[in-house]
Amino acid sequence: MAKIISIANQKGGVGKTTTAVNLAASLAIAEHRTLLVDLDPQGNATSGVGLVLEEQERTVYHVLLGETPAAAVVRETALHFLALMPANQDLIGAEVELLDVPRREYRLADLLAPLRDAYDHIIIDCSPSLGLLTINSLTAADSILIPLQSEYYAMEGLGQLLHTVQRVQQGLNPALTIEGILLTMVDHRTTLAQQVESEVREHFGSLVYDVVIPRNIRLSESPSHGKPIALYDVASRGALAYLQLTEEFLVRQAAGAGAVADRQIQPAGTAGRVAMPRPG
Repeated sequence: MAKIISIANQKGGVGKTTTAVNLAASLAIAEHRTLLVDLDPQGNATSGVGLVLEEQERTVYHVLLGETPAAAVVRETALHFLALMPANQDLIGAEVELLDVPRREYRLADLLAPLRDAYDHIIIDCSPSLGLLTINSLTAADSILIPLQSEYYAMEGLGQLLHTVQRVQQGLNPALTIEGILLTMVDHRTTLAQQVESEVREHFGSLVYDVVIPRNIRLSESPSHGKPIALYDVASRGALAYLQLTEEFLVRQAAGAGAVADRQIQPAGTAGRVAMPRPG
């Protein structure tokens, strides 16, 4: 049965979609059956794997509204072991249209349940908000992976996210754990990036992945070509970083329940009070 991992951070521009697309693609390259679910109305994960939706084509929006089963919208990609549940701007209306739907927070969990036996991993790319779509993702997920930009203000808003995770645990999904925190857009040539990484590792310990994702031009270019970085430029630093991340991810998966004790959620608001180094 697939493990469902939500890639979430309500702060935009932290590498969330880049991580969802490239982790999913790297898992597929390792021949793990992987489903990428695009739960962001911007549809960047959809275009990031090269899928151009036709007008009126069915998407995750129609699945959430109960108009079509999840399996009916799953699309193949250029990678044999990677499938996609696409999204487009229609998804913007889903939060309003689901307000009066019974069990609205469980829509995605209920709809993904029939697909879990078909995959090894289901990766959900969330929208940059803490609205109903993200709550659906956290309710459906076994764990959450948090991309965190390695810059000043990196911790801003993280306390709010962790508080939301706690509330989901308490009321909707008691089994939800933190898969880990991934430092992104890291430039080790700057003292600030080194200081931020040091502070984050000191505060969150083993929650933080050993692998970091560097700033990389080829990684930034790949979405415009509709390709994961491993297909666009496998020799780039960005591609190597995501392949290494996938290796560490699988090692952590193999550790299983023994590692869960190290992935406990910090008290709400704690992260927002961490003393981060100031620029200059």
